[in-house]
Amino acid sequence: MQLTDIIGDLTVLEFLGSKSLEVSGLVFDSRQVVPGNLFVAVRGTTADGHNFIEAAVSNGAIGIVCEDLPPVCQDGASYIRVLNSGIALGIMASHYFGNPSQNLALVGVTGTNGKTTTATLLHRLFRELGYGCGLISTIVNKIDETDYPSTHTTPDPVKLNEMMAKMVKAGCSYCFMEVSSHAIDQHRIAGLTFQGGIFTNLTHDHLDYHKTFDAYLKAKKTFFDNLPSGSFALINKDDKNGAMMLQNTHASKYSYGIRGMADFHCRVLGNQVHGLHLSFDGVEVWCQLIGLFNAYNLLAVYASAMLLGQDKTRVLTALSKMEPVAGRFNSLRSCNGITAIVDYAHTPDALQNVLETINTIRGHNEQLITVVGAGGNRDVTKRPVMASIACRLSDRVILTSDNPRFEEPEAILDDMQKGVGIQEKKKVLTIVNRLEAIKTACALAKPGDIILVAGKGHENYQDIKGTKYHFDDKEILKEIFGQDNRIKP
Repeated sequence: MQLTDIIGDLTVLEFLGSKSLEVSGLVFDSRQVVPGNLFVAVRGTTADGHNFIEAAVSNGAIGIVCEDLPPVCQDGASYIRVLNSGIALGIMASHYFGNPSQNLALVGVTGTNGKTTTATLLHRLFRELGYGCGLISTIVNKIDETDYPSTHTTPDPVKLNEMMAKMVKAGCSYCFMEVSSHAIDQHRIAGLTFQGGIFTNLTHDHLDYHKTFDAYLKAKKTFFDNLPSGSFALINKDDKNGAMMLQNTHASKYSYGIRGMADFHCRVLGNQVHGLHLSFDGVEVWCQLIGLFNAYNLLAVYASAMLLGQDKTRVLTALSKMEPVAGRFNSLRSCNGITAIVDYAHTPDALQNVLETINTIRGHNEQLITVVGAGGNRDVTKRPVMASIACRLSDRVILTSDNPRFEEPEAILDDMQKGVGIQEKKKVLTIVNRLEAIKTACALAKPGDIILVAGKGHENYQDIKGTKYHFDDKEILKEIFGQDNRIKP
């Protein structure tokens, strides 16, 4: 592809060298450069691409996009200076792959909790309605029913646009994607054309990256600020931060809610262990998902479908068939009544939502045993908060390792212990080994009890010192249950 076509409408501050170049690929990692590539020097969180410009040229890069020109511009390469390399990468990636987001109805879902469920249910819904459809999510990326591995909640701009180009080629009409605060801040979605944006909620998370809650909020808000006119901005009106998302948007503004007045409203008529009995704008539907948080997720999906012009009856009929998303309130049940629930809840708000849901649907005689940890090299301030919530809403608590990454698990658990009150210490065990923690919970459980294993959900690994070891909470529970002839997973 010609360099001039890749640059397109990008604002260029300075251009050195030839513009008549045939570019074979767009790269932002100098180690991946092959002859004919265009290298974009992006300032990342751990490394600055500007330090690798010389290496990129040595590897065969014929063009360099950067914010600051190097002291010496080497012969044989063109240099393009821009204001922000991250934004430029997104815009150029879009051009390179034929602006695929302009040929899809692209809807982004952002918020602390509910992104994966909302995006996944939207993909399932529109597939059920007969549309070709793509999904970009934490768990998996999809083109119709074909799965592609997911490494990030929101991939880098090159992978994003490459995936969307495949969706267009496959005949997809829609794409639903999670939009993380990291992706917004790092301009991974620059150059994309969204038809709609959904805000689920905003609670305590990612302060290791954003440093302050205000910065975290502003990152989310930026997504809505940049939505084009003609698109829609749909917010959860019951979240106190929802209205702020709409302050400067050019999109058409809509809201959904359960507690008060909203453009799209839902009433919870029943919340039981087998599902939710809901009323969407006056139409009653029985859904298989459980919990108030899922009522919000389903309402967001319903509202989005209405804004995308779908038939109400067909949408609600399809929603009634939807099953839980992998790692989100997935349950295993024994023949004598022991229930184990695996959930991705890894923030204080998500953990509280899951525990409150369990307490709502359980009887008075069962004990609730919660197995929970916290990730390493992430927001440390949420650790004692999560332990406090687990203690307050559970009968027994086992604090254990999650993904310690490069931290010592014992140090993470020490932080969590700070949230355990003096009166609660007697019901708390600390078991560093996650496998042993789950085994202990199962051994403590009696017929009728409920075990919540929280924090990892769909993940099938533990991240320890840079290595991902196979570990699947649900798989472990099935194995433990299978060793007891009373229990059938």
